[in-house]
Amino acid sequence: MTVNKKTEIKDVQPIRSLEKIEDMKWSLKKWCGERDYIMFLIGINTGLRIGDLLKFKVVDIKGKKRVVIYEGKTKKKREINLSNIYDELNAYINTLGNTKWLFPSRKGDNAISTTQAYRQFVKAAEMVDIESVGLHTCRKTFGFWFYKKEKDIAKLQYILNHDKPSTTLLYIGITQEEVDDSLSTFLL
Repeated sequence: MTVNKKTEIKDVQPIRSLEKIEDMKWSLKKWCGERDYIMFLIGINTGLRIGDLLKFKVVDIKGKKRVVIYEGKTKKKREINLSNIYDELNAYINTLGNTKWLFPSRKGDNAISTTQAYRQFVKAAEMVDIESVGLHTCRKTFGFWFYKKEKDIAKLQYILNHDKPSTTLLYIGITQEEVDDSLSTFLL
């Protein structure tokens, strides 16, 4: 399976339903495993790229509510708050044994690959009828829900390390239809 990154990024959509997010969590646990569920959980709660998640070692995360990383793509420093998923994350870590990787491969002594992460996400999504899933699903879902909750595009742009607010809105899938829906009930 070859993943065309440009096409994959463009076609992948955020998960816009809280019910579908819960379905995806359930499916990952049931059909893929705790490792893939935790990868999804961290992704939707931090907005990190999958490539950055897969670089985590147990020692980087264990017992910590905040971690500092340098993002792979941008090389920019980013502080990650894990306090909202701390207990679940550390319970998972306690099941890992002596592996050094947070997301260990079942083959060899490495972390899983982005290709394997993609396969697991697609498999779980298919089991619960979620479409347009890929490597950017977690990041886009985080962005979409952060924006829906906070309504602060400047802060989200900063978190995602985008150059322009328009890039961020496009990335998280805020469409003209959603803007029109908001404006249809707007009255002064």
